[in-house]
Amino acid sequence: MSGEQTWVAVCRVEDVPRAYGVAALLEDRTQVAVFRTDDDEFYGLSNIDPFSNAAVLSRGIVGDSAGAPVVASPVYKQRFDLRTGACLDDESVHVATYPIRVADGVVHVGSP
Repeated sequence: MSGEQTWVAVCRVEDVPRAYGVAALLEDRTQVAVFRTDDDEFYGLSNIDPFSNAAVLSRGIVGDSAGAPVVASPVYKQRFDLRTGACLDDESVHVATYPIRVADGVVHVGSP
């Protein structure tokens, strides 16, 4: 395993409304969707919807399914577990997850 996690500041906490997501573009051009739940938990997923190949997951509907925090894609409505990136509607599909931390009111995305 390699060195420490690199953290990139992407926005302020107040820039992510509860039960919504925002898109962040990292320096390497990776698009990350940052989500905030009603419980003030933050999650990071790839912003690319694997079914449509569009960069839209940040605009999906945030909610829960059987207690799991999820986002439903705005294109074809597949649901993705915000904790794991697993598609709840097609178990063969996953999206990348990114660690998120909040420090001093700023949201950071972790990258290897």
